[in-house]
Amino acid sequence: MTQNLVSLDLGAEDIAAIDKALDTLEARFARLVVLTPDEIRHLNKMGDKSEAFCREAAVVLEDNPKLIPPGFSVAELRQDITDLDLMRPRFLRLRELLAKANSTEMALGSDIINAALEGYGYMKMGGKSAGLDGLRASMSVRYAGRRGKPGNPAA
Repeated sequence: MTQNLVSLDLGAEDIAAIDKALDTLEARFARLVVLTPDEIRHLNKMGDKSEAFCREAAVVLEDNPKLIPPGFSVAELRQDITDLDLMRPRFLRLRELLAKANSTEMALGSDIINAALEGYGYMKMGGKSAGLDGLRASMSVRYAGRRGKPGNPAA
């Protein structure tokens, strides 16, 4: 195998520990929300520039409680800011971990497809046709529409 971007070699204990950690995260993050694309599209979004305004608005609202109608909760606004401040570093860590997971999944898939293609080429060169009919059929589906292009093993 000429390409080996990653080798995880995880044992049963590793998988069990990962699953337990994920169970814990799912339980602790049960209050997180999932927004639909339509909901996201219609939200007012706080960016870097508007965040300073929002934080200052919270201070001004706290300093002027008599001007706030009874249905408006400054305490809830303050709690949202506190929650955001607490969770941001954790969300960053999760995004970084997810990026590593995505890259590792891509690397594993690339290692697998490269090894399969390389092995298929060895079988073709060796004249061993036993079992290649199924592989040829799979290759024709995989590379449909790419026949004759350079580097196409199905060409």
